[in-house]
Amino acid sequence: MDLVSLTLGLPLAPLRGLLALARVLQEQAEQELYNPSQVRRELEDIEAAQSEDELSEEAAESEEQQVLDRLLQR
Repeated sequence: MDLVSLTLGLPLAPLRGLLALARVLQEQAEQELYNPSQVRRELEDIEAAQSEDELSEEAAESEEQQVLDRLLQR
């Protein structure tokens, strides 16, 4: 790398680092969002809330459908 490109590129180094960090965070979030064990846990939580009368039948079905739709979109 020559001196000119180093001098011009140095001010952009923090931006490049921030973008790399954003990519890593996005990948991690997607892995957690689409993780089958996470989906199963969410479905179990919905079922438990429904059995404790915290959610109505319609609300539980709606939430379950949202979780399953998210899993199928991937």
